[in-house]
Amino acid sequence: MSRTASPMQTLLRRAGVPTLALIAIGFFAYNAALGPTGLAAAKDFKVELEQKKVEFAALEKRRAELKNRVDLLDPKRGADPDLVDEMARKQLNVVRPDEVIIPLKK
Repeated sequence: MSRTASPMQTLLRRAGVPTLALIAIGFFAYNAALGPTGLAAAKDFKVELEQKKVEFAALEKRRAELKNRVDLLDPKRGADPDLVDEMARKQLNVVRPDEVIIPLKK
């Protein structure tokens, strides 16, 4: 006896591989367009990148200011007398007799 495949089995065999290929293509196409790193998310990434660049520039500026203050206090080159005077008066909470204090509300 020879065994022949039913029409349904033949249809499943012929359509199985193309169906799996279409499912895989659909999955990757969906992720490329609407996934978390797809084209739709690229706009959000660009906005976030610009925000991070602004934050980075502000941090770089602050870092440069702090580096300058540290360099001015370098004991090898001799500390800047004006900066030392400013810091000491701030820490000790003292003023010179010729200075005027204007209290500010916080």
